[in-house]
Amino acid sequence: MISLSDLPAVNAALNGLATVFLLAGFILILLGRKRAHMACMVTALVISAAFLACYLVYHFNHPTTKFTTTGWPKAIYFLILFTHIPLAMINLPMIIVTFFHAIKGNFEKHKRWARWTWPVWMYVSITGVLVYLMLYQWYPPEAILQRAAAAQGS
Repeated sequence: MISLSDLPAVNAALNGLATVFLLAGFILILLGRKRAHMACMVTALVISAAFLACYLVYHFNHPTTKFTTTGWPKAIYFLILFTHIPLAMINLPMIIVTFFHAIKGNFEKHKRWARWTWPVWMYVSITGVLVYLMLYQWYPPEAILQRAAAAQGS
């Protein structure tokens, strides 16, 4: 059973998986494999939708996790975070418009939108994983370390 505290790891895994399908979809369209491209992009969309649902559930119940490390890791973390958040917010409507044009068969407009949507989506997916790694794995807050130690002791 997945608990609330598992959701950051689930979100990172979903972001990582979406990245794989986005990259595969990009390569496949360059190779002219339109059906395989479509399958990868729809899969990336479904995975990203699952991510968004898990993200909203987690942050509705756990609004913030503070980055407690100081120095250069904090500067890098906030640089990533402050680019990730606004791009993630604008990316959702971009994805919807890009998919809308593909579904309607308007591939010229789809391609024009995808030239902007795909790199932003990739960036948001990759930096989402980096935010998770920095916040929960590489530089976890003291409370997370204490819970892990307590769980090992029981």
